[in-house]
Amino acid sequence: MTADRRDTIADTFVADDPAAVAEGFRTVYGTEPAGVWAAPGRVNLIGEHTDYNDGFVMPFALPHATLAAVAPRGDGLLRLHSASGEVPGDIVELRVDEVAPGRRDGWADYPAGVVWALRDAGHTVGGADLHFVSDVPHGAGLSSSAALEVVTALALHDLYELGLEGWELARLCQRAENVYVGAPTGIMDQTASACCTAGHALFLDTRDLARRQVPFDLAAHGMQLLVVDTRVQHAHSDGEYGKRRAGCEAGAAALGVRALRDVPHEGLDAALDRIEDAEVRPLVRHIVTENHRVERVIELLSAGEVRAIGPVLVEGHASLRDDFRISCAELDLVVESSLAAGALGARMTGGGFGGSAIVLVDADTADAVTKAVRESFAGAGFTAPRVFPATPAAGARRRSSPSGV
Repeated sequence: MTADRRDTIADTFVADDPAAVAEGFRTVYGTEPAGVWAAPGRVNLIGEHTDYNDGFVMPFALPHATLAAVAPRGDGLLRLHSASGEVPGDIVELRVDEVAPGRRDGWADYPAGVVWALRDAGHTVGGADLHFVSDVPHGAGLSSSAALEVVTALALHDLYELGLEGWELARLCQRAENVYVGAPTGIMDQTASACCTAGHALFLDTRDLARRQVPFDLAAHGMQLLVVDTRVQHAHSDGEYGKRRAGCEAGAAALGVRALRDVPHEGLDAALDRIEDAEVRPLVRHIVTENHRVERVIELLSAGEVRAIGPVLVEGHASLRDDFRISCAELDLVVESSLAAGALGARMTGGGFGGSAIVLVDADTADAVTKAVRESFAGAGFTAPRVFPATPAAGARRRSSPSGV
């Protein structure tokens, strides 16, 4: 996708225009949709790669979302169309009773995988026509895939009256991505898209999915959180993500624990001494210290010490860069240049190897920090980054019904 196209998608905010998405459905399929649903992308404030280690995370939903206009079908046919992405246009047609892991239909694997996961779990889901439009930047580490999965799940849930809760849909979406798509992701992205609320960050214990909405109103404290999309593409289903997950599992096995979440922070040094594999030790150190950082951020926000989370973000980036080894030159440059320009804190966010960083700033320095980051990229010969403010938004929801489309 070109830089210009990605700017257009990210600036359109289709989440605010379900009527236009419904009209797109009519153009594609020649019939009326039963409704329009939305599911947002997310930014993770702190807690990276801890979710598949049964750990703690703290994401919040973005205003950027994927919308789906959907209508049920009685003939068992699943038709999928995207107006966004790298190759918008053609309708992908599948039969719901033939959808199974092993197919390769490109972007359509994500919604098709959700249909498979719902049916495989015993839920009665028939055919449907779906038309998707998204302004979640693709490949930016902002969970565009989870937004696509969750909006599909919620729409089918409502149309076929499945009676599930948001966290249950998130679990099924994770299974779709793990088994059908083949990406070994944790549960954070789907839960954030399904369960976040406006004006809050979501403290999530990924072991039992216990959740707490934590007020996160930076404007009230004279601050702002910037997202910097480096435009460096990443893919969760590539080998590097899987290697990190396998390394964490090896660390847990070496320590005799169910997951690295069970290694106490105060006992970290002793635990590391018990791990013989030099490649595994830093992975374990990151997970244990990152869980502790999530707890520290919760304490600081609860005490109203919002500015004090800045250094914790910086610590998190150093850990991801040095211990987990998933940063890149562009992400490091965002952190270095923004801090030099007066930012309160910064770190990469998402799966790594590209994608986005977040930068915490005083509101009156946002423009200066943005300028400094862009100038540093130009000086390094990198593609110009896209920078935008992130405000905690609502999670997945129905945007319109037949009378409203």
